[in-house]
Amino acid sequence: MALIESILIPLGSKMPDFQLEDPQGKSHKSDELYGKRGLLVAFTCNHCPYAIAVWPRLIKVARAARQAGINPVAINPNINPDYPDDAPDKMLLKIKELGIDFPYLVDETQKVADAFKAQCTPDIYLINAKHELVYHGRIDDNWQDESKVTREELKEAVNNLAAGKPIAKDQRPSMGCSIKWR
Repeated sequence: MALIESILIPLGSKMPDFQLEDPQGKSHKSDELYGKRGLLVAFTCNHCPYAIAVWPRLIKVARAARQAGINPVAINPNINPDYPDDAPDKMLLKIKELGIDFPYLVDETQKVADAFKAQCTPDIYLINAKHELVYHGRIDDNWQDESKVTREELKEAVNNLAAGKPIAKDQRPSMGCSIKWR
């Protein structure tokens, strides 16, 4: 497990469009995934301890985002024979186990992760309705212990985007396991 941080991507950057399938083979286009106010994209996986620790928090923020007109999507770029826990059939189990009620997509070629410049799991992107990056950072300030969280940066960014308020420019990078590039 190699700890790595997300890289700095200038806020306001136009984010790429994509089309991926879920583990059952249903295709999802990014243009159809956007909510009225934007899209929350999380590159994540099943096996990384960092991703595992924050999945419940991501799901909670994703539900609030959707209610605010920002649709969530998770993307698994770790489809790699060396990491069988991240295989699509295991994604189906994770969806059921955690009650994930938004698309969890398979990035088998890793082209979407590459286009987003994703580095780690989780790597979080909040994108406005104009497809511009407004937040790229961590979920909160304590990935290890939710009871010790003092700042919920992603939740704050989602709330501000939904309310049309400015989003803090000071954003801390997400950190986690490196994406398992082929």
